[in-house]
Amino acid sequence: MTRRDIPADPSELRGWLTGRLPDWFGGPPEITVDREEITIIGTLAEPDVDEDADDTERAAARRGRAKAFREETRGQRIEIARELEARYARAVAWGVDVGGDRVLFTHHAAPVMTRLRQPERQVLDTLVAAGVARSRADALAWCVRLVGQHADEWLTELNEALSAVQRVRTSGPTA
Repeated sequence: MTRRDIPADPSELRGWLTGRLPDWFGGPPEITVDREEITIIGTLAEPDVDEDADDTERAAARRGRAKAFREETRGQRIEIARELEARYARAVAWGVDVGGDRVLFTHHAAPVMTRLRQPERQVLDTLVAAGVARSRADALAWCVRLVGQHADEWLTELNEALSAVQRVRTSGPTA
């Protein structure tokens, strides 16, 4: 068993980061951990813009705020990332959320092996033939991103359905 196989204790990790991070963010950062990577996303205050600013100007101001944060904190973020990498044997990625716009500075692309039957391969090949993706790997990543965009909606619907089933079970006759 390698250190990477040992799960990072989320509460210990969150506590360590709470003590270690400077007061960069407007609250505790969002921390996501998997076998390969720890991702830290903090919320930054939205930049002040004129009341009559249009959406393009507001979006540019948010991108500028994210870029400034990235440049101004680079050295400290690298130092903290090295400490985390040594402690948890995982890559560390950073990002910010500014006014609902999420910007990831760095992130790890991990290879994932899977076995697909012909119908699933045909889906990927269709995406490649249509120019949606350059390769099967790109097509699979596209599919995963699509599911990710809808995961909250689908999981909410699934949980609502499960709750409805539970209500029916509890309101029915007892055995």
